[in-house]
Amino acid sequence: MTESPSSAGGMRRKPRQARSQERVNRIIDVAEELFISQGYAATTTNAIASHAQIPIGSLYQFFPDKTAIMQALALRYEESLHQKLAILDNSELVKLPLSVLVEQLIDITEQHFSENPGYFAIFMEVQGAIPEVQAVGDAADAELIKDFATLLAQREAGLETADYEAIAFVLVKTISTLMWLSLNQEQQFRQRLVAEMKRFSLSYLQSHFSSSNLPDENSERKN
Repeated sequence: MTESPSSAGGMRRKPRQARSQERVNRIIDVAEELFISQGYAATTTNAIASHAQIPIGSLYQFFPDKTAIMQALALRYEESLHQKLAILDNSELVKLPLSVLVEQLIDITEQHFSENPGYFAIFMEVQGAIPEVQAVGDAADAELIKDFATLLAQREAGLETADYEAIAFVLVKTISTLMWLSLNQEQQFRQRLVAEMKRFSLSYLQSHFSSSNLPDENSERKN
């Protein structure tokens, strides 16, 4: 897969030394904790600086405001998911049944959200309210769509480039939306929704990729 686009986002400047990077990471870590426990609206830059045990002036060296910190946090979440999904950049995976591809794509995504339980609590509050955060998510989706379209094209189904892009767009947006909606559900029902995502995704991909262009899934199971 392509490298995740690393961006300073709304930062005043990017840290150049290890000590500065450590300070930026601490600011983001503390902000994440406060956004979860107090809410984004109730959290101030003064509170973030105080809990991070740094002067407020040091915080403002890197971040002009609270929005920029939220943007950096969103970017960190998205880059983490992108790195986990990089496992799909595997030529051997192209040869395997679609069911394997779907299982890995959705399981990795679900695991990411399970490991970051604060994601829903934070972004539910600011959803649609901070354009800069929405832009981070849109850019991450665009990269994932591009990567997935490239992966699908390697299966040699004889489709046009625009077809692969459209299929990847539908799949990525559907999975991300359903995954988001599942996050506030009871665990048992959430797992049911994850299973339904896999069922839908597999059926959708199979409708575009004929059996003649795919490995024989039944023979794969027998072997």
